[in-house]
Amino acid sequence: MSEELSRVAVTEAAAALLRTLTAQHGPLMFHQSGGCCDGSSPMCYPVGMYLTGTGDVLLGTIDAGLDDPIEVYMSESQFEYWKYTHLTIDVVPGRGGGFSVESPTGMRFLIRSRMLTEPELEHFGLTPRA
Repeated sequence: MSEELSRVAVTEAAAALLRTLTAQHGPLMFHQSGGCCDGSSPMCYPVGMYLTGTGDVLLGTIDAGLDDPIEVYMSESQFEYWKYTHLTIDVVPGRGGGFSVESPTGMRFLIRSRMLTEPELEHFGLTPRA
């Protein structure tokens, strides 16, 4: 595989919304919600508004065509369940959850997932599940 392997990606539609939101709010980051109040939604915040801690895992960054990539985090306990998946941030019509910055736009971010491929599993030091 010639492309860089990553646990996260972004669709062009989501990237376009991220460019608009970055112009309004400045640099952004994502934290994948654990499913309590907002389902399992990727929550988008201005950098510094949501503070990550030692219990959060940096899944990777997404390139939305901005000066800086956007970091994507998840809690360590949730990562244990999702470590075999690749996540793609997409956007659909609807209302975003909680304090996620896309809420007033009439669009909401969501996660599309797939199982990691054999090369990805190897890259991330994982063994295939039986």
